[in-house]
Amino acid sequence: MADDDRRAPESPDEGNGDKPKRRSRGDGGLHWDKSRRRWIASVTVGYTPQGKRIVRKGSGRTKTAAKEALRKVLRDHEDGLPSEPAKYTVGEAVEYWLKHGLSGRSERTVEMNRTFAENHVIPALGARKLRDLSAEDVDNWLKAKSEELSTRSLKLVHSILHRSVRKAMARDKVRRNVVELCDVPEGREGRPSKALTLVQAKAVLNAARKTEPRIGAYIVLSLATGARTEELRALAWDHVVAYVEDAERWIPVQEAGWKHGAYAMYVWRSVRKKGDTKTRKSRRTLKLPRICVEALQRLHEHQEAIRESAGDATSEPSLVFCTRSGLPLSAANVRRDFRKVLDQAELVGAEWAPREMRHSFVSVLSDHGIPIEDISRLVGHRSTAVTETVYRLQIRPVMEKGATAMDGIFAAEDGTDENP
Repeated sequence: MADDDRRAPESPDEGNGDKPKRRSRGDGGLHWDKSRRRWIASVTVGYTPQGKRIVRKGSGRTKTAAKEALRKVLRDHEDGLPSEPAKYTVGEAVEYWLKHGLSGRSERTVEMNRTFAENHVIPALGARKLRDLSAEDVDNWLKAKSEELSTRSLKLVHSILHRSVRKAMARDKVRRNVVELCDVPEGREGRPSKALTLVQAKAVLNAARKTEPRIGAYIVLSLATGARTEELRALAWDHVVAYVEDAERWIPVQEAGWKHGAYAMYVWRSVRKKGDTKTRKSRRTLKLPRICVEALQRLHEHQEAIRESAGDATSEPSLVFCTRSGLPLSAANVRRDFRKVLDQAELVGAEWAPREMRHSFVSVLSDHGIPIEDISRLVGHRSTAVTETVYRLQIRPVMEKGATAMDGIFAAEDGTDENP
């Protein structure tokens, strides 16, 4: 027998003695792909303006499967639906969303989303073909992540995947978003925020008075006004004002000085993107307790002494809390110095965060009978529900109740325990 007679057939039908039949025009082609070991059905559906054929294909392990795949592609084509790219992955969709879906967000928000995507979404699902991603895949992934992430973090990674797939849908990379069909399970219990007791708060204030004026004033204002950390870091001297009786108006302390009876601060800005406060009601004006006025006066005099010693007495820093060069403080700067002060107050600084001074403000006022509605306005919440559920364990006229209560709650410089 000749060698040619012993050659294996190139396709499953070759060598069976059947003479191939010519297909009618428009039926397309059907051939065996040796490299892929699959049948490929194809048909021309039109031509581009340049005259190039537009071909639609379907593949399968049998002729019937290939034809059925092609029929599905043609049905979608007739319905005006685009063909899903077969090789487009979940990882590519997430990367595209990270690049194009976060415009206008702060650098911190972008970095946070990228970190969660690169640590939790892409390693687990990135190699998966997007059109093959199922709701079961997402459910199993979220369940596995619930062992290591808090519920809040689970909601974040779910949101990243959901928005990435939605962005891919808008670009015809996939037909539906299976992620929106999946619920977020309960995650690990995170560290709950806590608040200082009155005794602890007094110890922190005493330690703050004895430390470097910048971080000392920061802690005093945070604890005695309930301002957010991002609001204090953006506070300008122009927004610290004194009421001048002779002029019958509020004047910045840099002009008015420190010998007046009432002081306030305009909480109108933050270090957030575009400088806006967290919500519209967060924009508020607060009368300052005496302890805050004393801390700010000490800080102001300290900054003046530094400028004079440096021979630069002509220019004053615009920010209340800033570096020696007048630049804004970073969150890491504040956190590091804040924890040192808490260590000096005989608390474990590493166990506390600057934002918990705000929690402490709410708790101390609540413990001393201040109505929750007043506390909610003082801290700039949209409603009392947030104050009660999150913090309790707007351009408005100057609000005095917080300052009056704080002056009564915290002892004067002699350290006595006077309560209202």
